[in-house]
Amino acid sequence: MVRPKPAVEPNAIYSREEAAEILGVSLSTLKRLVAEGHLQASKLNGGRRVFIRGANILTMLDQSTVHSQAPARPKASPVTSKE
Repeated sequence: MVRPKPAVEPNAIYSREEAAEILGVSLSTLKRLVAEGHLQASKLNGGRRVFIRGANILTMLDQSTVHSQAPARPKASPVTSKE
């Protein structure tokens, strides 16, 4: 049974695990999104825990674009009849 994804609350603070679950991605993918600058995260001085604001998740989603990965179709050769 598929569980519905929780809604993103702009003023809420999420852990990396919670943000990954909301986005439907693995924890390693979420870490890559943060490392590459796609998703802004915060860390308290000297702390190990990473916090992600709901507003940052929504901003990332608003700025994302989906590119089609469909392969180009080869052009069909014209059909000629030999009469």
